[in-house]
Parts: sequence; structure tokens; C-alpha cells
Amino acid sequence: MPEGDVVWYTARRLHEALAGRVLTRSDFRVPRFATANLAGQLVTEAVPRGKHLLIRTGNGLTIHTHLKMEGVWRVRPASEGLRYAQSHTIRLLLANAEWVAAGYQLGITEILRTEHEDQVVGHLGPDLLDPDWGEAQLSEAVRRLAAEKERPIGEALLDQRNLAGIGNLYKSEVLFLRGISPWRPTAEIPDTGLEPLVTLARKLLDANKARIGQITTGLAGGSGKGNSTWVYGRRGSPCRRCGTPVRKQPDGTDRVTFWCPACQR
Repeated sequence: MPEGDVVWYTARRLHEALAGRVLTRSDFRVPRFATANLAGQLVTEAVPRGKHLLIRTGNGLTIHTHLKMEGVWRVRPASEGLRYAQSHTIRLLLANAEWVAAGYQLGITEILRTEHEDQVVGHLGPDLLDPDWGEAQLSEAVRRLAAEKERPIGEALLDQRNLAGIGNLYKSEVLFLRGISPWRPTAEIPDTGLEPLVTLARKLLDANKARIGQITTGLAGGSGKGNSTWVYGRRGSPCRRCGTPVRKQPDGTDRVTFWCPACQR
């Protein structure tokens, strides 16, 4: 599943292409909204909320999408035409006089009233890439994590109800950098350890926002992380700190965890 920095970059690309422009075409290729037509509506903004994307219009509507595991948005100049628009994997097309945005294999595609956005994102914890992030958001994220007493910290970090934006890659990386085993019960980690954990996760996500833009051209939603990780994607390779082979194991969700058994306790 794409990380919060990828979703942030996706929202920025969509905002640049759509915000302030009137839709000339909307094509929802999901049964529930197949007859919806937003042509003629002004897009006011595209914003991320955790791993959710919210595209708002001046008519008080929000297009809510989620990339899930395979989703991706491609943004192309309208002058290039819609030669790719017949792809069976497209779930949503949004076009204006200058740009075309195509959402492929989106896990969620729906329309709702903007005033009802809390129905789809209200359950989320503090957003790690919230531009207004501060002590209040940090304290709330720590409080929610601390309440997950018996849950392995790796699972607790992935639960978007605790803090929004972190995915499997950053979960593995931040736990390695803090020397914490993904399997350690959250109750065994004092609040003084949870706070720097959350702070580091935010720093990593924020630092990689610009890098995502450098490695994606017209594409939003890919991971693009390369081979510059500490443990993620490095099963069997020597730990960059101690040389112990990095391990990979299912973590109780639908994902896998990478960690160093020597460095993480």
C-alpha cells in the first residue's frame, strides 16, 4: 500500500492539474456512480487525509478515492488526448481544458457531500503530514498508540486510527532506526519511547515528499523508494549496522515486516 508521502504527492499533482479549473468531463467507471456527471463543476482543491484523497468541487461535493494496494493516478496534458482512456483498469477520469487525470485500480471511488467527509475519514488518527502538525497532534498520536497495550507495536503503527499516513515501509524503517522489535507489545514501550517514534516517522515521511516528486513523472501512486532502505525489501541482505541477515515475516495483517533480529529488541 502506498505510503503517506506518495499520497501527499498524488494530492499535490491532482491539485495542480484540477484546482481552479472547470471539469469538462468526469467518467466514473464503478457501478454505483456510473451515471454521475460532474462536468461543469469547478474543482476547488485536492487534499490528502492520511492515505485518502479528497477532491472537492464548488458545488459542495467531494470525490473520495483511496489507492489501496494497486491504485495509481496519471496526469497528462489534455493535448495528448485520451489514447489511454480505454484501459479496463481505469476507475475514474477527470478532465478539464488543460489536463486529464486518470485513476487506475483505485480501491475506493465515490462521491459524497463535502460536509459528510467525516463519514470516510473521521475515524483517522492524527495525520503525520498535516501542515499544522504540532504538540497537540503528537500527544494524541502517542495517547492512541499507548492505548494499544497488548498489540505488537508494528501492527499498532499501521492502524490508521492511531496515526494516519504510515505504511509498511516506514513502519519497518522507523522501528529499525529506534531499535524496537516489531513484535514487542506496545505496553512495553514507555511514552518517552513512543513520542520519538512518532516524531521520527513524521520526519521520514516529510523528508521524502520532495523525493517522490523527483522520481515520478506524471505518475502518482507508485512507491519509487529504490534500494536506499535500512531493512525494508532487504531480506537476507546484511544489516547495514551489524551485518546480521535482515529477516522478513508476515506481521499478522496482510503485509510483511522486515527487521534485524540483532539490532531490534
